[in-house]
Amino acid sequence: MQLTLWTYEGPPHIGAMRIATAMKGLHYVLHAPQGDTYADLLFTMIERRDARPPVTYTTFQARDLGADTAAIFQDAVAQAYERFRPEAMIVGASCTAELIQDDPGGLARALELPIPVIPLELPAYQKKENWGASETFYRLVRALAGGTLTPRDGRRPLCNVLGPTALGFRHRDDLVEITKILGALGIDVNVIAPLGATPADLGRLGVADFNVILYPEIARAAGLHLQKTFGQAMVETVPIGVQATIRFVEEVAAVAGVDPAPVLAGAPSRLPWYSRSVDSTYLTDKRVFIFGDATHALAAARVAATELGFKVVGLGTYTREFAREVRAEAALHGIEATITDDYLDVEAAIQAAQPELVLGTQMERHIAKRLGLPCAVISAPIHVQDFPARHSPQMGFEGANVLFDTWVHPLMMGLEEHLLGMFREDSEFHGAAAPSHLPRHGVEAPVAVEAAPAPASVDPILVTWATDAEKELKKIPFFVRGKARANTERFARERALPLITVETLYDAKAHFGR
Repeated sequence: MQLTLWTYEGPPHIGAMRIATAMKGLHYVLHAPQGDTYADLLFTMIERRDARPPVTYTTFQARDLGADTAAIFQDAVAQAYERFRPEAMIVGASCTAELIQDDPGGLARALELPIPVIPLELPAYQKKENWGASETFYRLVRALAGGTLTPRDGRRPLCNVLGPTALGFRHRDDLVEITKILGALGIDVNVIAPLGATPADLGRLGVADFNVILYPEIARAAGLHLQKTFGQAMVETVPIGVQATIRFVEEVAAVAGVDPAPVLAGAPSRLPWYSRSVDSTYLTDKRVFIFGDATHALAAARVAATELGFKVVGLGTYTREFAREVRAEAALHGIEATITDDYLDVEAAIQAAQPELVLGTQMERHIAKRLGLPCAVISAPIHVQDFPARHSPQMGFEGANVLFDTWVHPLMMGLEEHLLGMFREDSEFHGAAAPSHLPRHGVEAPVAVEAAPAPASVDPILVTWATDAEKELKKIPFFVRGKARANTERFARERALPLITVETLYDAKAHFGR
């Protein structure tokens, strides 16, 4: 472990809490000391839920460590059952309580409650939040899933949709799009889980013909269990982007034995046409750096490269369980994947890649702001502004429209700022110029205004410009002068040159001109 200012994922009990909060009729008793109860804010403040999570904390204190903390836990479980009367309960320990080894599962079983009680063993010092959510959902499915598949006999195909959770990035909106597509294909949805499901709903999972896995980090383990136990097929294509949505429709149709043509014929996304439109020619080959959870990072890389014409110069994830898939995708773009949960490593990778657009989490949003780069958020961890009141999916054909707007608009704003800067010294448009529609009699000749120097880099190697080099720099056309300055300073830093001379300026020009 290491101390850090920011973290991409919380401990695994936060993942368990996301499952419990997503479901109905399920209660989570968490053995945790006073101070580990901050997680409520994730849901009530960031996700803006109108009810607190269904979680009971033992909240033992330091003085309790010399007494019987096991009894405190059993009392909390009994009181939670009497107060909430859930259909099922999950029990576990927070990262701190794990150290005292009270065995929440055994203590809860000793109470012999008349409901299913599923113990969670979440190693807080080896695993993180997404793994905790996946393990919790798997344990629930393994303990509660049941039902028998009935013969088709003319009935419509039936599927389960697995993966959406509380605090998920646009999960609520993605479900609207996916259920709409499934309905248009003539497929009924049996259970959506964990979001909105009850323990009784999990008991009906085996009735479905197949499972749709929307977020593999959360639902792949549960899907594999259902495949092994009930023989249900899994659809794992993540429908983010037009091409992936088409593949998703075709795969679902093949599994369900239905015709995809009516749905594909009416594919309503504007992304393909917009990406070929005149305005988008300004975006071709823009360098993009992508970082996030594996599901969204992989999808973003494919959409960026094949649907918007961007050049992927950086790709990474903090989800180490999917590092192999991310490395394979990065290799297709001729780059090495960034697999890390340290935001400082990500910042260094962004600086090295020199992208023109960053697609990432709220951490990358802060990093990009410091570096003066356009940015769009594509993945958790996210903040309150990424839970909009409007419908804003990432999946399906409408999700592709949202992707185009979300990714392209920061670049267009960057283009606008570039044009303002480019014409800053123009004789008609500079700050001291009189309005062009007024007569010029008596108006003094405009004075050219030198563009402000670029902000100093955070690089520890400080460089200064010799006077003659500054004069030579001013001979470069103003609309590319900023880039020339930045490239020259980068060239000097890489070679540990503290003073930029005229020779340095032209050496840098030759170097970057190759």
